[in-house]
Order: sequence, then C-alpha cells, then structure tokens
Amino acid sequence: MSDAESNLQAAERVVALLAENGVSAVVIGAVAMAAYRYVRHTEDIDLGVNADLSKMRFLANALKNEGFDVEFREPDGEDPLGGVIDISSDFGLVQVVNFADRFPAAIDDSLAGESLTVRPGSELRLAPLAQLIALKLYAGGLRSKADILELLRRNPDADIAAIRSTCQRYRLRGLNAILAELD
Repeated sequence: MSDAESNLQAAERVVALLAENGVSAVVIGAVAMAAYRYVRHTEDIDLGVNADLSKMRFLANALKNEGFDVEFREPDGEDPLGGVIDISSDFGLVQVVNFADRFPAAIDDSLAGESLTVRPGSELRLAPLAQLIALKLYAGGLRSKADILELLRRNPDADIAAIRSTCQRYRLRGLNAILAELD
C-alpha cells in the first residue's frame, strides 16, 4: 500500500471517529487543492472542524485510545485557530484543524454545500473552491496568496462572482488584489 493510500485510509478512520463523536470534518489544505487541479507536494491531510476546546480534548483522547500517536496543540489568545490535533503513525500525518470561535462559517458552509469527496465511497468531503479560497485568505501570507492564484489559474471556469461574494460575506479582504494579478 502506498503512503498516500495509507494516509487516506487513516484520514477516513479519523473522520469516522470524529463523526461518531458528533463532529463533522471537511478536507482542506493541499489534498483539497489537488482536487481542484493544483497539486502541491504534501505529507499530510488537513481536516477542518468546528468543535469547542473540551470537545477537541475529548477527541484527542479518543484518537489516542484508537491507537494513534496524538499531540493536541491548544490555542492561545493570539492563535487564529481553535487548536490542532496532530495524528501520526507509519501512514504519515493527519491534522484536525479547529476553526470554532475563529472562522466557523467556512467549515459550516463547506459541510452544508455540495458533497464532493476525495474518492468514490469515501467520507472525506472536500471544501468547495469558494470556501477553500476563503480559508487561504483567512490564513494570509505569501504562500496562501500563491495558492489562491494557482487555484484560480487552474480553474478558469470557477465562478469568480460566487468566490467574491463568499469572501465578502466572511468580511475577508485581499481577494480583489489577487484577482487583479490574474489579468
């Protein structure tokens, strides 16, 4: 079994365990970008969730009890994320990235939208392109800007008006400057 396949299987196990505990997840990051024709080398699978801090602690313990190596990094007051659970083993790394109390709308809207999955029969749901771009804008920085540019270049049929509307609804700035670079 390839490393990518074992990592996908581990992520599917993690998503199932999260769901058993009342937490839905959506694939974000490089794996989601690859689904939108922008392949960037990655060693991990990122899952976006909305869960309060006590639920994140509970999930970290539940994952440990399932035999995973787990590290839970709690947020501080300046952290733009609500904590991250790193799950690792021979398969690689799966990260559960919490946006609750920080930017929950992008995850909620991803879960409420069209159900696109990593592969047929998988429970690994992909963030829609508009939410993926919004998450990149939220993250900020040069790498995220470059990711947005590449996502838009590789998806020329993307609904720019919908992406713009999504980012405006979330009160995110910077998309217009990035769009200007596409011209």
